[in-house]
Amino acid sequence: VIAGGLGFPVLLELRRQLRPRRWSLHTRMTVLATVALLVLGTVFVTANEWRNPQTLGALDPAGRLLAGFFQAVMPRTAGFNSLDYGAMNEGTLLGTSVLMFIGGGSAGTAGGIKVTTFLLLLFVIWAEVRGERDVHAFDRRITDRAARQALTVAGDGRDGHDLGPVGVGLAPEALDVHQVLPDLLGRREVGLG
Repeated sequence: VIAGGLGFPVLLELRRQLRPRRWSLHTRMTVLATVALLVLGTVFVTANEWRNPQTLGALDPAGRLLAGFFQAVMPRTAGFNSLDYGAMNEGTLLGTSVLMFIGGGSAGTAGGIKVTTFLLLLFVIWAEVRGERDVHAFDRRITDRAARQALTVAGDGRDGHDLGPVGVGLAPEALDVHQVLPDLLGRREVGLG
């Protein structure tokens, strides 16, 4: 699942070139973002659900770590779950929704706006905060066109995600926004949003 989430171009480049210094910018960004999201997602889910007796709290420490890792990987790629989303804390659901929104690597099996787009947005924000005219990633200048494309892709993805919760807000009180929000945000991942 993780390999499929990297994307086929990255997998081919990793097969041909094992030395990171020779990787393309795309492969560097994809691998960096994937590793960061795997580690941060695992820590986030595990920390938020550690004491929840309906999710990770019922498992031994090794089981908690494994289930936390599984829950951090799957929202970005395959969409499986090993824990009951209905029993998760609200913060975990929000974090899961963010992971779904980001997704995986380009030309892979994962959905979302793609990890390279997300990382590029972080580089754009960092350059703006620092007052730099140009955006750089791994000692390479990012063109204005690429930065605008990343903003457009993220904006397009965000717009579809904003409409679902609005619809739920107008729905009968029987619907619990916290229970249906991950499903609404995940629709882009399966190509319905």
